[in-house]
Amino acid sequence: MKKKNQDIRTGLFALIIVIVIIFIIGLIVNKPEPLIIEGEAVASEVRVSGKVPGRIHEFRTSEGGCVHAGDTLVIIESPELAAKLEQANAAVDAAQAQNKKAMKGARKEMILGAYEMYQKALAGVDIAQKSYGRVQRLYDKGVVSAQKRDEAEAQYKAAVATANAAKSQYDMAMNGAEAEDKDAARALVDRANGAVNEVESYLQEVTLVSPIDGEVSEIYPKRGELVGTGAPIMSIVDLNDIWFTFNVREDLLGDLKMDKVFKVKVPALNNQIITVKVNYIKALASYATWKATKTTGQFDLKTFEVRARPTTHIADLRPGMTAIFEELVK
Repeated sequence: MKKKNQDIRTGLFALIIVIVIIFIIGLIVNKPEPLIIEGEAVASEVRVSGKVPGRIHEFRTSEGGCVHAGDTLVIIESPELAAKLEQANAAVDAAQAQNKKAMKGARKEMILGAYEMYQKALAGVDIAQKSYGRVQRLYDKGVVSAQKRDEAEAQYKAAVATANAAKSQYDMAMNGAEAEDKDAARALVDRANGAVNEVESYLQEVTLVSPIDGEVSEIYPKRGELVGTGAPIMSIVDLNDIWFTFNVREDLLGDLKMDKVFKVKVPALNNQIITVKVNYIKALASYATWKATKTTGQFDLKTFEVRARPTTHIADLRPGMTAIFEELVK
């Protein structure tokens, strides 16, 4: 009887051990799995393009090369701009000549000719006046008719009018061009100079320089190819302005709020743990919405873009590297 009781206790002990083992296995199996959110590193990128069309003459850098702000990147060849500059300079010369002519006034020969004509008209006035005086005295004595007197008077008045006209021509030659003509000539010069400045500003665009410090990520055309106005020529990545972006379903946002600080793991950097801070949250377009599969009990879920910047500079961090954020499901 004693041995039988001992066997029962041993069996109960073994049963308890088995139950404990099963309970532990159940805890392990039912343990909440970590919520893994995967993202990637993104850096700001600048596309370099030109204002003028032309042919790629020379590249001063290559893909993967490091550049600094102000470094020459590419030279574009544009013979059309050189021709337009010659045309603009010729227009300036013509406008300046016209302006000089307006400012200088009439030639000396023209002034002298107008003066001689004025003097001739004055001589005609003197003769016509004397003739009219003699005819008037004869008329007063009844020697000549009234018609003769009227003809002499008309000739005198015509001579006076001719003299006045000659005087006006002489004055105009002495004064030169009118103020309006001079203003118009100066405006033509300003317009021509403006055309030259415009062409010269475009000529500066045939040599493209880097706007930022960074790394050339891609060059689109080849040497010798034609590029149009505004066509992208190369892209420069600013490796000092880099962040992580995650696409998160709204029911998984959890505590991912603005200014939230959390840690991510970067496999490409030997699983280095990086501390980041949320600085951007925005809903993506409707194409990123998760649609409910049931008419009841479920609803559509939007996807949000979450951006987080490293709190410190991370060496060797590059765009495209994967970032993993793990958080236990509560």
